[in-house]
Amino acid sequence: MDGFTFNKIAGAVLGTLLFGFVVIEVSHLLYPNPRKAGHVEEMGYPVAAADHGETHGGNGETNGAAERPDFATLLASADPAAGEAQFRACGSCHAVAPGAAARIGPNLWGIVGSAIGAVDGFNYSNVMGGHGGTWTFENLSAFLQSPRDFMPGTAMSYAGMRRDTNRANLIAYLNSQSDAPLPLPTPPAAAEDVLDDAMDHTGEGDDGGAH
Repeated sequence: MDGFTFNKIAGAVLGTLLFGFVVIEVSHLLYPNPRKAGHVEEMGYPVAAADHGETHGGNGETNGAAERPDFATLLASADPAAGEAQFRACGSCHAVAPGAAARIGPNLWGIVGSAIGAVDGFNYSNVMGGHGGTWTFENLSAFLQSPRDFMPGTAMSYAGMRRDTNRANLIAYLNSQSDAPLPLPTPPAAAEDVLDDAMDHTGEGDDGGAH
């Protein structure tokens, strides 16, 4: 190898090293090391802390679950028309009419107050057919909220209706689709008002007898 060729190779190597050094220095200027800058970036994703009001009581904090209205209260102000609109999503699997044939699921005419898993002419799964009990307002609400939680092993693939008001509207509509709709349960506040009123009248009678 002659001297000229050697010089070319050496120059190329040195040029490459010099270029790499320049790139490293420029990258340090553009992206400083956070540890050298006096801070360390935390890795991972931020997770918002749960609202203490939903898990703790006292000290002026409110319990989120306690603030949710009783389901009977929601039923008292439910909108059956809104429930009918919600039922349209169920219509591909369920009919709701007197004497209508079953579809993928049973006919839901008169379902509120009926025995669980007992609609004539429908072949229920063992889980549903053997569950027992009655489709009360509360049971229907629990089932619609999460079928798998209410009835583990159910063949129904519905994921559930989480919003309380939507369930109240739907159940109010289903209750109206019956030859004999059930009376809605009395909300606790209304029951307390009736009791207070009765106590007031009783007190007035006692006062009258004392004079």
